[in-house]
Amino acid sequence: MRLKLLGAAVLSFGILAVACADAPAGGPGGAPGSSGATGTPSSPGTGRLVLRIEDVGGFVPVQYNLTRLPTISLYDDGSLLIPGAQIEIYPGPALPALSQQHVSSDALQSLLRAAVDAGLGKDRDLRTMTVSDLPTTVFTLVIDGQPHTTRVYGLGVDLSPKPQGMSEEEFQARQELADFQAKVSDLSWLPSGSVTGEGMYEPAALRIFSSPYRPDPELTEPPIAWPLTPGLDAFGDPQDAAGGMRCGTVEGDATASLLPLVEQANQLTPWTSDGTRYALLFRPLLPDESGC
Repeated sequence: MRLKLLGAAVLSFGILAVACADAPAGGPGGAPGSSGATGTPSSPGTGRLVLRIEDVGGFVPVQYNLTRLPTISLYDDGSLLIPGAQIEIYPGPALPALSQQHVSSDALQSLLRAAVDAGLGKDRDLRTMTVSDLPTTVFTLVIDGQPHTTRVYGLGVDLSPKPQGMSEEEFQARQELADFQAKVSDLSWLPSGSVTGEGMYEPAALRIFSSPYRPDPELTEPPIAWPLTPGLDAFGDPQDAAGGMRCGTVEGDATASLLPLVEQANQLTPWTSDGTRYALLFRPLLPDESGC
């Protein structure tokens, strides 16, 4: 996709970052409760979100959506978080893998220019599609402290021929967004040395969903004792969106105590607390995320 020469007029947007909600939970986040404009991407970053791509919904189990990670999270200090390689075994690891990289200031500018070229500087909802039960791809771009969201239902589905009822404008927009998503998913087009620091992200906070344990009759997994207070019977609050599972978060020292045990666990590990067994789902919180 050809990148336009934006010039001073567009660069005056000052593509800036803003915290998504509450205090940042971990990684390279900014000060608690901070938000709003902080500087251009070429200036020293503050660790606030500038670009995110994520899939939501679709015909998948509730548990899958609860632990699903964004495909791209880019911060104004150059931090780039993407899902890491997933081990294809059953049961899989309890904690989803998350890779952390760093992009240079020039590369950050190039990525944000490409986002603007793809039309992400405004709010849009592209939903014309004849197929049901597909996920929605959500693009978030933050400009001057203001997040702009584009939602695309069924992005990536073959649109040849153009679906009935879809305008030419939406058809073209979908093509541009699919091209942009492919562009940021493979950064080999950037100059050599633009992407460095590959490694695994170590979360400073975790979101945890708990429910009664239902074992797989063909597997016997060794239990792990819940090490924190309160016990799992009182940890978190029931969530309607999680099918009634309880959801709570841990951070700081509690995360440090829990992580070594989580890294030993898999998706079917029973967690014991006060004589009762629980099934736990773990989701690492990203720097701009908090709570359930």
